[in-house]
Amino acid sequence: MRRTFLGMPATAPRGVGHLRGDESFPAAARKALGDAQLRRNLRHATTTIRAKSGAVIGEVPDWQELRAAGRAIKSDTMARLPELLEQLEAAVTGAGGTVHWATDAVQANRIVTDLVRAAGADRVMKVKSMATQEIGLNEALEAAGIEPVETDLAELIVQLGRDKPSHILVPAIHRNRAEIREIFLREMPDVDAALTDEPAALAAAARRHLRRTFLSTKVAVSGANFAVAETGALAVVESEGNGRMCLTLPETLITVMGVEKVIPTWDDLGVFLQLLPRASTGERMNPYTSMWTGVTPGDGPQQVHLVLLDNGRSAVLADAVGRQALHCIRCSACLNVCPVYERTGGHAYGSVYPGPIGAVLSPQLTGVADNASLPYASSLCGACYDACPVMINIPELLVHLRSQAPHPRSEAIAMAAAAYTMDHPRLYAVAQRAAGLGRVAGPALPPPLNGWTASRDLPAAPPQTFRQWWSENRSES
Repeated sequence: MRRTFLGMPATAPRGVGHLRGDESFPAAARKALGDAQLRRNLRHATTTIRAKSGAVIGEVPDWQELRAAGRAIKSDTMARLPELLEQLEAAVTGAGGTVHWATDAVQANRIVTDLVRAAGADRVMKVKSMATQEIGLNEALEAAGIEPVETDLAELIVQLGRDKPSHILVPAIHRNRAEIREIFLREMPDVDAALTDEPAALAAAARRHLRRTFLSTKVAVSGANFAVAETGALAVVESEGNGRMCLTLPETLITVMGVEKVIPTWDDLGVFLQLLPRASTGERMNPYTSMWTGVTPGDGPQQVHLVLLDNGRSAVLADAVGRQALHCIRCSACLNVCPVYERTGGHAYGSVYPGPIGAVLSPQLTGVADNASLPYASSLCGACYDACPVMINIPELLVHLRSQAPHPRSEAIAMAAAAYTMDHPRLYAVAQRAAGLGRVAGPALPPPLNGWTASRDLPAAPPQTFRQWWSENRSES
């Protein structure tokens, strides 16, 4: 399986595994813009996170050097990913764990389902994992008669509300506390009918609900923020303690991890544990940082499995420009500064990965043709690049992917005509004079060109072209 995985063709998978909306981003975004409550929720949450993050980043004098180090580690990792994955497999196996290789979502879901059944369980508890959302693991488990229980508070809200996450870090960012109270009253067994919408009361209700799950469930499924190839150690960072419970109490622990999460050495982990909490939650360090290496007899899970997931990542890796997207450490900083995300929310992207990083990662994982509108879900303002703790040049990736997206035949004809005109000086001069006449046309173009000016004014042509100015002002000498 390893040889097949590492040598597989660089093509994106199709079918199961990527949550796609039924609409293009422009159509979904227009609907989201009409939801005033959603926009208020998003504005409040992203503004709060930005302020917290900016404050703790400002305390670090070498923040830019840390960012550069993170980028360098990720670039090195991508350059020798097969080698590092095999090193990771050897280290995990040597520590008593079992490694599984999954080329796509179908295979990953089958591996996890079979492992849960082998453990004799009909319920699993989960630590928040983007990879399991990406492959649709909850749906696959339910289809097999296995109940998945999300233990992260925000993920639990989404699950009970039969909803989808809309943010990488705060999946229920689109919900306010009154809405959360209604979900708990409607869906949570044995909840107090007098439950208020105070945050402490809501958290306590969730804690009571989850405590029974923690103490009675013998299989857990986790993601991983990082995996150290050198030692075989896996790491999960979180803020609520649910991860610590899931990683220590069950008999069987199954981790589903995208292959890009591997890093070379233990020292490299120190860089990311400084970058991630400041960029994501606005904290100096995560309240809970859990690390485990294989199996320790009599302590913690006695069956430890690691599922290494490709699901299109080989295709991304094959693109020298696009592979930057695999550097992402899922901090969500780009979402919190993006003016587009702040107004539309995550559901409009039709993908597990919303916001700027979703606009460049999702099209590559599933094929640009299947997500052709996402690379255009940006103003190219560059705020995401400035905020990214590992310096992913998202604007560059957006432009790169736009060049790969399908374009109307009329656009191709127009571009070919423009290229021909610019390649013939006399024809170009005639076109410039014609553009000058367009100054009287106003800010809009007539059909069928009015699509371009429907949301922007047509720039006014200058009074004279550069050629005309040069002819009138050039020195006689």
